[in-house]
Amino acid sequence: MVAAHRSDFPLPLETPPMEARTAEALPEGNGSWQYEPKWDGFRCLAFKNGKAVDLRAKSGKPLGRYFPELITTMQSLDAKNFVVDGEIVIEVDGRASFDALQMRLHPAESRIRKLSIETPARLTLFDMLVAPEGKIILERPLRARREALEAFLSKAANPDLQLSPSTTNVATARQWLQGAGGSTDGVVAKMLDEPYRPGERAMVKVKRLRTADCVVGGFRYLNGKRQVGSLLLGLYNDNGQLDHVGFTSTIANEDRAALTVKLEALRGGPGFTGKAPGGPSRWSTERSGEWEPVKPDLVVEVRFDHVTGERFRHGTRLLRWRPDKAPRQCTFEQIA
Repeated sequence: MVAAHRSDFPLPLETPPMEARTAEALPEGNGSWQYEPKWDGFRCLAFKNGKAVDLRAKSGKPLGRYFPELITTMQSLDAKNFVVDGEIVIEVDGRASFDALQMRLHPAESRIRKLSIETPARLTLFDMLVAPEGKIILERPLRARREALEAFLSKAANPDLQLSPSTTNVATARQWLQGAGGSTDGVVAKMLDEPYRPGERAMVKVKRLRTADCVVGGFRYLNGKRQVGSLLLGLYNDNGQLDHVGFTSTIANEDRAALTVKLEALRGGPGFTGKAPGGPSRWSTERSGEWEPVKPDLVVEVRFDHVTGERFRHGTRLLRWRPDKAPRQCTFEQIA
């Protein structure tokens, strides 16, 4: 990677991407919305100045060392000064593989290099924050930013950079939603006349299954065993406190031993700083009311059905770990 001062890039590297709020149905409104597939990958802002390139995750953490092939791709482009928004995707057998992405988060550079050849990543782009001539276009409406992005990719003509499909036809978007799976897990809607709003939930996302990213604030052991039985889930409230919202116990037996070691290493943290899990009730044993608080470092995506009183009504299903997401980004806005 080519080194560069943080001030050399056209926007601060701390610039957060525009985010989406969850909805149960796609918004409509006389052609005022643009719809795009929701890709199953790592969200990424890509910055370039000359030969210097920086890739940033939604959490703000650098991603470049984990995807050297994308650094090389960006450096090879004739455009010298720009910022784009997209999703890093790795496909295995024609389907996006989140496991393949997670395997890149490995400390050994030799391992990363090997994987970059065996399972190369691509960057699917859907927005542009800074045009190739270095002009910041955040305040321009989406329709203008989309035109700039299409022109940029047309000149780039690189197979590792792809333009995300889009439509203004809600019927087409509904078809995408029904067919979600493989490399996509839903549809994102954006207003065509709105500017890019960094860090704001100014978009709408609809998934076939309702999911939420939650912080692990604690855990319970299996009855009579020194292995994790369930994870206690939390979301940050408006006061910045971590509230307990439910649990998940769908942990594969083969994963329990390693997960127990990981969680026990995080014991001693504050756990839930807002609403905490209650103690035993007349419906539970004394043991089931006990729980271990941990440092709020781990994020997990779970599937849920209903929310009542700002809590999941039933137990949730553990879908995957989210090492790419910062715990503080796990707020109640996801399930409002």
